[in-house]
Amino acid sequence: MAAPFDLTRLLPADHFDAALRHDVRTGLTADPKWLPPKWFYDARGSELFEQITRLPEYYPTRAERAILTARAAEAAAATRARTLVELGSGSSEKTRLLLDALRDLGTLESYVPVDVSESALREAGDALAAEYPGLAVHALVSDFTATLALPPTRGPRLVAFLGGTLGNLLPDERAAFLAALRRELEPGDSLLVGTDLVKDPAVLVAAYDDAAGVTAAFDRNVLHVVNRGLDADFDPDAFAHVAHWNAANEWIEMRLRSLREQTVKIRDLDLAVPFAEGEELRTEVSAKFRRRGITAELAAAGLELVHWWTDPEERFGLSLATPADRDGAARDAAAPGGDS
Repeated sequence: MAAPFDLTRLLPADHFDAALRHDVRTGLTADPKWLPPKWFYDARGSELFEQITRLPEYYPTRAERAILTARAAEAAAATRARTLVELGSGSSEKTRLLLDALRDLGTLESYVPVDVSESALREAGDALAAEYPGLAVHALVSDFTATLALPPTRGPRLVAFLGGTLGNLLPDERAAFLAALRRELEPGDSLLVGTDLVKDPAVLVAAYDDAAGVTAAFDRNVLHVVNRGLDADFDPDAFAHVAHWNAANEWIEMRLRSLREQTVKIRDLDLAVPFAEGEELRTEVSAKFRRRGITAELAAAGLELVHWWTDPEERFGLSLATPADRDGAARDAAAPGGDS
């Protein structure tokens, strides 16, 4: 018998059009100019990002997969989750390591993938139904940074936020997001967060400015998205890709640098945007973390780090946290985060 597949849409039909209009008007009239990285990801952008994850310079995907391969069974044993929730699930590929571990433990009952792409959710749901007979899948079409209303499922739940996406949020945004997520968690639930770690700036910059130019094409893709969505006339070839290590904030900034003085017309917004030669448009922030920093950010949101895992080269970290009580003690009985 086929397992049930349910899909709930939490986004209004005009969500993407309204969000694009708001973000472009707000970001391109700011000083300095910026656009949020979520607009990289049309079909072409998603294809380019998949290419990036296979580049020799781009280590985060491989490092996180290595940790999950080594530690998924420990995470399953520590959480004994009946429900796995994944934020920004996409194709749910790395999630299979967690699903396998929970299935092998005998606790797995349901999976809740959360993503803005309904097509990705349906495709992943079909594949998982074939791979995991009896697994109930309840997909949510949602922007989890704005709306997260998890469906009723049996606990305990393990919420996974993988890929280092937390680093794409600015500090205030991270604090608000983690606090909102903490309010969704019940006693016995756990949060598994992937974070890229601070390391040699040369290694970091290379990961965001590969020799083959794939990341440069990915960066410029945001201009194609704006052109198509808002009838704009960006010339992507008139912008150079820049990856910059901001040492003070310990994050990578991706930027597009105008190669000449130019004015871009965004007709659907009745907006003309001037660029000086050399002016830069920030398209992404990717924060890098230290263990003490992520521990403090989780604690500020009412979460306690109970396990900390890294790959052998300590390039990437996975944090397993549980809700803390009023005295700051984790409700979960797992050992304190002393894992390497």
